[in-house]
Amino acid sequence: MPQPGNHVKTRPKGQVALGTNVAVGADPLQKTLARALAALDSQAIRVTRISSLYHTPCWPPGSGPDFVNAVAEIETTLPPDAILARLHAVEATFGRVRRDRWGPRPLDLDLLALGDLVLPDVETHTRWRDLPAEEQATQAPDGLILPHPRLQDRAFVLVPLAEISPDWRHPILGRTVRQMLAALPATEKAAIVPISGPWESLSALVKSFETQ
Repeated sequence: MPQPGNHVKTRPKGQVALGTNVAVGADPLQKTLARALAALDSQAIRVTRISSLYHTPCWPPGSGPDFVNAVAEIETTLPPDAILARLHAVEATFGRVRRDRWGPRPLDLDLLALGDLVLPDVETHTRWRDLPAEEQATQAPDGLILPHPRLQDRAFVLVPLAEISPDWRHPILGRTVRQMLAALPATEKAAIVPISGPWESLSALVKSFETQ
C-alpha cells in the first residue's frame, strides 16, 4: 500500500522518429538505428516499443540516398527540451552535424509527440504546419514544436507510427494516426517498404545485429 507522500513519478509516453541514409563506418543502415536506440535508452528515457524498420525514398526527392526509417515509443520523466537535447546528443555521437536542412545524414532523431502536449502554442504550431513547401526548405523554428508540424504529411513517419501508436490522436487536428495515414495517397504509402520487425523489445532488435 503506498505510503503518504511516497508518490511514483509518472512517465509520459512519447514517439521518436528515426532515420538514416549515410552509413556509419561499415555498419548497415539498420544497425545504426539499433545502436541509436540502445544509446537513447536510459534511466530517464525508456524505449518501450519499436516499429518495423522500413526502406523509404529520400525526402525531398533527389536530396540524397534512400533512408531506413522507424518509430519508437518512449516513456520519460524528462521535460521536452531535455528530451530534445538528449536526441541531439545521440545524433552527435553518430557524426551528425546539423547544417543542411534536408541533406543526407548518418542519423536523424525527431521527437514527434509527447502525449497531447502542444508546444509552444496552437497559433505557432498552425503557422509552421501550414508553411509552404518552398519555405520549409529554408526556414527552421527557433524552438521545439509539438506535435511535429510535418508528421501528418509524411508516410515514412505515419506508416511505422501506425504500427505502435495507431490510436494516438493529434491534439490539434483531432485525428488518430490511423486516420491521418488513411488520408495519404496510396502511392506514397506503397513506397514505404518493411525490412524487418516489428520488434518486441529493444534487446531483440540489438541482438539481431550481434553477429553482423
